[in-house]
Amino acid sequence: MKIKLSVLFIFFSCSLFAQEQISLENLNDFKSQAGNWQIVGGVTVNRNIDAHHEEVKENISKRKKKKRKKASLKPIEFTEGTGIILNVNDENKNDALVTNWEHGDLKLELEVLLPKGSNSGIYFQGRYEFQLRDSWDVKNPLGSDMGGFHNNWESAPDKIFRGIPPMSNAAKAPGLWQKIKVNFQAPRFNEAGQKISNAKFISVDLNGVRIHSNVEVPTYTGGPIDKNEVAKGPLLIQGNHGPVAIRNFKYQLLKDSSAELTRLSYRVYKGNFKQLEDLENQMAVESGTSEKIDINVVRKEDEYGLIYSGNLQINEADTYDLSFGYTGGLKVVLDGKTLTKNNSSDSQSGLRETVMLTKGNHTIEITNIKSAAWRSPRLGFTIESASTNIKEFHVLDSYPSGVTTVAPIFVDAEAAPRMLRAFVDFKGNGKRLSHTIGVGTPTGVNFIYDLGAANLVGMWRGDFVDATPMWHERGNGSFNPRGAVNWTFLNQPIAQLETVNSPFPGTGVASNFVSKGYKIDKANGLPIFKSEYNGVAIEN
Repeated sequence: MKIKLSVLFIFFSCSLFAQEQISLENLNDFKSQAGNWQIVGGVTVNRNIDAHHEEVKENISKRKKKKRKKASLKPIEFTEGTGIILNVNDENKNDALVTNWEHGDLKLELEVLLPKGSNSGIYFQGRYEFQLRDSWDVKNPLGSDMGGFHNNWESAPDKIFRGIPPMSNAAKAPGLWQKIKVNFQAPRFNEAGQKISNAKFISVDLNGVRIHSNVEVPTYTGGPIDKNEVAKGPLLIQGNHGPVAIRNFKYQLLKDSSAELTRLSYRVYKGNFKQLEDLENQMAVESGTSEKIDINVVRKEDEYGLIYSGNLQINEADTYDLSFGYTGGLKVVLDGKTLTKNNSSDSQSGLRETVMLTKGNHTIEITNIKSAAWRSPRLGFTIESASTNIKEFHVLDSYPSGVTTVAPIFVDAEAAPRMLRAFVDFKGNGKRLSHTIGVGTPTGVNFIYDLGAANLVGMWRGDFVDATPMWHERGNGSFNPRGAVNWTFLNQPIAQLETVNSPFPGTGVASNFVSKGYKIDKANGLPIFKSEYNGVAIEN
């Protein structure tokens, strides 16, 4: 067993998302195409058939053909209805699906389903391909695998792009719906039309796993709609490499925030302040004005206090997420009322509040203290709404982009299986299970077993767990799986029924069920779980 420690840098990502949902009653949001794309009601995948297989033609007589017509096997079949976009291409019909609308900055959510061996891609602005591919069996994904950014085939030095792989393989097996969430930032151009910043994927989540964070794509990828870069372009979905189904298609066009932080002033205090109230009646050792928040005005690494005051100018009434990153302790007062507070001197954390703000000026005061020599000075403030990008009100090195509050503690199974007891939140945010154990294997097949119900509640492939919630500081006793978990159900999987037609019990554990723990199989190092139900000994 080996515990890996690594540092991950992230800032706060907010949850506001007032999306537009594309109606999948028809294809009105898209340009006309050859007919390989259609609206259907349901899809079924035969996961044993490759999407690109060719049926073997039997050499039989015409007479026998009349008597016997063999049903053809297909990798994907569908039923009539609405709610799903399906691509089934052939040599004559293989157009891309292109939106009627164009986008710059964009948040996108959708679910995709791929048969075995299939391949497609989502081109942001028609130029930057996010790969869709059956990559279930891939151990070390490339840019051409699920969730990667595909390479191009240019030879000019300023046009070559080698591709970017996902941080991990979070792909599910063929035939399962997979959820994708993307926050895309379009390239920026000056008044002369010259590009001044690259296209950037602020975040990409696949099946609930973050696979990209602040990744720049410096030029178009392979197979673009046009070999140039623009401020706005259509969304394009590849249709010539295999079947793909899409549902729950949502998007939000984003714009830059017009909020401003004005009339900003600061006061610096020196001292070993242990709580925020210690600043009361203290004399500032320095004061001044500033355009942005900058922790460096304290001119010390530790034992300081800092108060920033100003006006938060809101030009459009809306619901906003206000996020604050800091070390030490923090209090934020908005319009004379405490918005958020952590009365500490040695924390390293972030606070976020969602508030409705009217148009106009709102007074804001941010108080920060720190008495923790082992922590670096940090202070940052951002604002975001459902329709705007995150806007930072601090200088870069006051809260460097992507700074995290905690170095994650990763646990992996390497030469032998690894077991870790912990609390688990079912489906990531559901009921908390208290008698669970995670089991990781060297092959990357991992699962969570509920000892209290003798039930396999979830399984995933890839890396094992992030134990930071359990082992950081006091911890809360839980871990997070480091992969796309396939959750099962909350119930005892065995029951004694009165008749074969009696309904299976709902969620819960029978009173005459007893967990007996587990033993280790000496042959493979895996646990054998033991329990007893109605006097019957059970091993699993």
